[in-house]
Amino acid sequence: MANSDSSLQLSAESLALIDVEVAKYPPDQRQSAVMGALRIAQTEKGWLKPELIEYIADYLGMPAIAAYEVATFYNMYDTQSVGRHKITLCTNLPCTLMGAGELAEHLKNKLGIGFGETTEDGRFSLKEGECMGACGDAPMCLHNNHKMHTHLTPEKVDELLDKLK
Repeated sequence: MANSDSSLQLSAESLALIDVEVAKYPPDQRQSAVMGALRIAQTEKGWLKPELIEYIADYLGMPAIAAYEVATFYNMYDTQSVGRHKITLCTNLPCTLMGAGELAEHLKNKLGIGFGETTEDGRFSLKEGECMGACGDAPMCLHNNHKMHTHLTPEKVDELLDKLK
């Protein structure tokens, strides 16, 4: 690997998980595992700083710009530092019609931050998300890209925030 910065090195466990993703594709198409590799790297490191994206690109034998394109296109990848608890609120039409706009204002007021911001204590980041495929359960949000919370109300949002403190 060209970059030997130890802060960018992934654990043996993460590299093994990336190798599992790589094995899903023909040997000459390692770059096809880029989405999984970025997800694994982000899970370990918290966010995808540019050097980490380059590390992943190098590991997969692909141009760094191609990995950047993926990391910046999808909203599940964080290319800036985020809080310990990232709340991504869906604001697409079905969620908006079911009250996501009001929930967004409630979250902003409760946390004291806007979309794309992190609380001063580093505990919460608030993101605006595109459709997450759960329109029938609107309004909804994702916690750290993994846990979906549906049929949200201001009271349910308050309960969630209290649990995450």
